[in-house]
Amino acid sequence: MTTPASPWTLASAPAHTGNAPVVTLVEGSTFCVGDSTGAIDPGRAHGLFVRDTRVVSRWELTIDGVTPTPLDVQQENPFSAIYLGRVAPRADLADSTLLVVRRRYVGDGMREDISIRSSAPHAVELTIELRVDADFADLFEVKEARALHVDGVVTRADGRGIQIGRRRGSHEQTVLFTAEREPALHDGRLRWSALIPARGEWCVTVEATPGVDGVPLQPRHPRGIEVGHALPAKRLREWRRTSPVVRTTDPSLTAVLRRSVEDLGSLRIFDPADPNRVVIAAGSPWFMALFGRDSLLTSWMVLPIDPTLAIGTLQTLADHQGVATDTATEEQPGRILHEIRFGPATDFNLGGRNVYYGTADASPLFVMLLGELRRWGGDSEAVQALRPAADHALDWIEHYGDADGDGFVEYETSAIGGLANQGWKDSWDGINFADGSIAQAPIALAEVQGYCYAAFRTRARFAVEDGDPEAARRWSDKAGGLKRAFNERFWLPDRGWFAVGLDKDKRPIDALTSNIGHCLWTGIVDDDKAQAVADHLMSPEMFSGWGIRTLASSMAGYNPMSYHNGSVWPHDNAICASGLMRYGLVEQAQRVAIAMLDAAAHFDHRLPELFCGFERDAFPEPVPYPTSCSPQAWAAATPVSLVRTLLRLDPKLPQQLWCAPAVPARYLPLSVSGVRVGGLDLSIDVDDDSWQLTGLTGSGIDLVMPPAGDAEPC
Repeated sequence: MTTPASPWTLASAPAHTGNAPVVTLVEGSTFCVGDSTGAIDPGRAHGLFVRDTRVVSRWELTIDGVTPTPLDVQQENPFSAIYLGRVAPRADLADSTLLVVRRRYVGDGMREDISIRSSAPHAVELTIELRVDADFADLFEVKEARALHVDGVVTRADGRGIQIGRRRGSHEQTVLFTAEREPALHDGRLRWSALIPARGEWCVTVEATPGVDGVPLQPRHPRGIEVGHALPAKRLREWRRTSPVVRTTDPSLTAVLRRSVEDLGSLRIFDPADPNRVVIAAGSPWFMALFGRDSLLTSWMVLPIDPTLAIGTLQTLADHQGVATDTATEEQPGRILHEIRFGPATDFNLGGRNVYYGTADASPLFVMLLGELRRWGGDSEAVQALRPAADHALDWIEHYGDADGDGFVEYETSAIGGLANQGWKDSWDGINFADGSIAQAPIALAEVQGYCYAAFRTRARFAVEDGDPEAARRWSDKAGGLKRAFNERFWLPDRGWFAVGLDKDKRPIDALTSNIGHCLWTGIVDDDKAQAVADHLMSPEMFSGWGIRTLASSMAGYNPMSYHNGSVWPHDNAICASGLMRYGLVEQAQRVAIAMLDAAAHFDHRLPELFCGFERDAFPEPVPYPTSCSPQAWAAATPVSLVRTLLRLDPKLPQQLWCAPAVPARYLPLSVSGVRVGGLDLSIDVDDDSWQLTGLTGSGIDLVMPPAGDAEPC
């Protein structure tokens, strides 16, 4: 089964990136993919991408007609890199005397400072040439290797530099390549004749400045501005300065958390119209965009680090909340979007629209996150201003999500090329029966019912705070009714687990999946069924030793090398661990956390989007999934979420903060400082037989140590 090519159904592997290691630079929605020489090759999935469009498709430096031999790539920041190379030695020399240093910076364009340093005792004459090009291909065309032949591209050289442009539909896109030292310009090439003095240096700066409809963008690293003074560098320093500090005797945990914080900082996108509003993108490099589900869950996970990510994500999603019914984009009143994109593909696929709404879970997750933000003491004015959007999302759940009125939210795509599956396992074959047959829509997913249950409970709590007992009773009754119906209709007593969903005929989809761990997370599972769910999640069929698989190995559709049918997803495991801890299943939650953190150590301390589901006993290291996105937002947030789960930290502001650490001995002593709760900076210190939380003095917040099983999602 296949689906038509579309931005929203992109499940194919990236185009060939060549044998050279790929280097990715990211700043907001701008990213650059090239090889270790610094080259951008149009025949590979390379390029400088701005607003989902490849504005530079070729960037090739040669010296005397030869590409420098790479020596090293050094990358201290996500938005910049130093490429080191050398020029091949002359025939009469044993070693090269020419070092090539290229400092590249990206952000609404690209700047590269090129220097050639000579250690020769005499002057050296060289011809330096930079070949550039642009095809303005859409990100999806590049990723799917469909950008091999483009038309309408016009190149011209003038006194400013080389300008390349292309008109598609009603939009014209351009890029201007300019440089110092007045290069000779010809046929997409900037050429200099350089005389480098003995033991001297020759330098030049080249810039690529994109433009949209005749208006040039403002590059983040313009020529003449010290890089450390540029806005991206300032933002990164502030992010690092205000992030929590973790101290532990386990060096791997320290390294994993440090990498997670760095990656989360690099995945932030700032609104040009409102620099104080920040959202989290789904992942680098191909998903540097706002996604409903991904951004909401990631924002939830990183609340201890930065609540402004949740605020910005909620505000931006509310700005684009559905207001009409549109089958092409699957927009419906109150619905929270799945994905927002820019670039030419939106003109051709969505009639000029850049938002796709095909998701069943973003709307309840929106309400859940708003409630969690309130419990963490987030900006009360911002929370209050978002309440109407939450009510609209609840309206969607009741009237559009539950189209047949059976009490469960279902999905079925209406868009040509829309997503066949609209939960987090959104590949076309991601929802199947135990016998491997594919479930047919409309489908009511188990975890979506859990999210709706939690959304109803959130709304009830808001009503209590409003002093509205009638509304509180109504929403509490809805939550209770949904929980009862879910445990009756989804529970498989002969199997001892919950169905992953109900198909179009309301038949339980009986595969054993990790989705049931999400149901623990939201609390929709009856207490008398939680232990059975945990036993299955931790069984050899589900738990690989590196984490919980998406699909049990005993199922007919199991494939450990698949995307959603037997692989291991870090964010999925973080949610399962939180759910296990919620029901007081401490040892099981600890096992999941340890497995995930152990796996991260084998990926250079950076958890990827997913990895293969092979048994830990079979291979000494987790097996990578070939096209896994890395860094990816909710994978980067997973270690943060796991530490919160182990700390059993659950704010209930403005009155209480619950905490009861259950940290495995291998990570002790553990000290976490700079945790943000309600404008406070808290510190938690955990030893073998004691723990202490400081920072609440004078706040009026009571510290509560709850018994196991009484915690909310964490």
